[in-house]
Amino acid sequence: MNLEGTHVAMITPFNNDNTINEEKYREFIDFLIEGGVDGILAAGTTGESATLTLEEHQKVIDIMVDQANGRVTTIAGAGSNATSEALDLVNYSKDAGADVALVITPYYNKPQQSGLYNHFKLLNDQCDMPIIAYNVPSRTGVDLSVDNIINLAKLDNIVAIKEANPDLNKLAHVFSRLNSENLLDDFTVLSGNDSLTLPMISQGSKGVISVVANIMPNKTSTMVNNALNGNYDEARTLSNELFNLMDVLFIEASPAPTKRALNLMSMDVGGLRMPINEICDENEVILKEILKENNLI
Repeated sequence: MNLEGTHVAMITPFNNDNTINEEKYREFIDFLIEGGVDGILAAGTTGESATLTLEEHQKVIDIMVDQANGRVTTIAGAGSNATSEALDLVNYSKDAGADVALVITPYYNKPQQSGLYNHFKLLNDQCDMPIIAYNVPSRTGVDLSVDNIINLAKLDNIVAIKEANPDLNKLAHVFSRLNSENLLDDFTVLSGNDSLTLPMISQGSKGVISVVANIMPNKTSTMVNNALNGNYDEARTLSNELFNLMDVLFIEASPAPTKRALNLMSMDVGGLRMPINEICDENEVILKEILKENNLI
């Protein structure tokens, strides 16, 4: 499976009553695909997975697979802090026809490194589906060690990692080990932080699972493709142009700024599920200024 390029951690559009807006979700998927992205992710953090019911979680995966219709890679968010629930979600994702499952490291219960490995090992052994491990210590309270990442790379069904630990020195150790153990051809590292996508690609990453691509899919994809093709001058220019937008999308709890930006762009993606609030007035002023700078409003 080729996971290179730009994959979008999609928002989940809601109706006024906070139910899933299927029509708008399908329109949004088309907007992203027409913008040139290589893949889309349903029910990730940006998709408010934490406040989706199980039935809603399954529904957004079904909509994604159906609407994409083979045009791009489909990634199903399938993580949980209970291994048994993650197992069920990965199996559901396979049956739904998704190409790959994204599984976050278990959060809140803070398992030890052996527990993290055994969590993914069980999914590897019991699910006949490619899996991307998702490491985001700022949200989960645990960080996959370099040794653990290498051990996961040796498992047949763990095909990639979305690395959202911003420590580039750690990443350098990961690539050194992947290279020395001849694992680079079979294991993909994807950036989990938009602002670090370019430096991560220079180290050996093959792309990004992106938030900013919700807003500017074409420019994000162009930046990533230039970097992957070795056109670093052009990629650097585009990354710098996107930086303020990347940054402001995390000025408050995600995905509040992203959804507000899309609504300001007349995309009508609806509100947020509690406990996430709309961004404050002061930050909306900043957001609007950056959207105007990018000719989005």
